[in-house]
Amino acid sequence: MPKDFSRSSRVVEQIKRELAELIRLELKDPRVKFVTITDVEITPDYAHAKVFFTVLQTEKRAEIEHGLIRSSSFLRRELGKRIRIHTLPELHFVYDPSVEQGARMSLLIDEAIRSDASPDQEEDK
Repeated sequence: MPKDFSRSSRVVEQIKRELAELIRLELKDPRVKFVTITDVEITPDYAHAKVFFTVLQTEKRAEIEHGLIRSSSFLRRELGKRIRIHTLPELHFVYDPSVEQGARMSLLIDEAIRSDASPDQEEDK
């Protein structure tokens, strides 16, 4: 079983790396140029892959996701040229809110620290 796990994790990492490069260099759709692939989850039979992504422009997330979905057959075909596996997974793009949530939490922590600081500590800064 450990051998199988390492193979699937290698395939996941290769898919992640290749998709990031394909999106950055090969896609002509300007909506998806600044997408970051955060993770890939693949089914045990390699038939489906969830591709988690994040974007800097969260207000355009739906538009960007639509661009990725429209590009999925092209990306899958190009992935097939770069990765040698028996079954090439169908790509399913899923927005990953963890980066956005992390930034929000960091901001809240900073605000809490500032509000807890006494006036004397503020003057020392």
